[in-house]
Amino acid sequence: MAKSIEEIYQEARKLIGTESEPTQGRYPVEYEPIRRFCHMVDDTNPLFLDPEYARTTKYGGVICPSLLVGNLGVPGPWPPSAQPSLHSVPSPGDRLINLTTEWEFLRPVRIGDRISSKTRIADIYIKPIRLDPKAFWIQTERVFTNQDGEVIAVYRNLILRHRTPEQIREAGE
Repeated sequence: MAKSIEEIYQEARKLIGTESEPTQGRYPVEYEPIRRFCHMVDDTNPLFLDPEYARTTKYGGVICPSLLVGNLGVPGPWPPSAQPSLHSVPSPGDRLINLTTEWEFLRPVRIGDRISSKTRIADIYIKPIRLDPKAFWIQTERVFTNQDGEVIAVYRNLILRHRTPEQIREAGE
């Protein structure tokens, strides 16, 4: 017999607080990837591009643009990551919608830093949507740290997993 939505929900809620092992980015933070990123996104901030100027600032040198942190703090596509997958979170629906992403930047990232990250499941709850009265909402957080273990950024992501109208009808709802 198939599990009820309540049973699936209780199983999913047990995952709240679970987190992956930290994985270190493949390379240390380097000037050249920062320069390429800035040119790609048309960011001409001298704090990122001009080492002489950057030395005169409170940072004492070039720092990494905030949104590049997410790229530098993961190991890359190979070998496959041990980060927990949203596909491992049980839910009655098989449709997934990414709803929101939010970044919180806490410390500057400097040339030579080694960035690591780990992912945790922060919350899971049921909230109805027009299409599915028992849609599962899943909040994850990826925490980025430097080589000293200091949190430099937190990336929060909220996704929605829901059932199709056919799945709801099959469930008798």
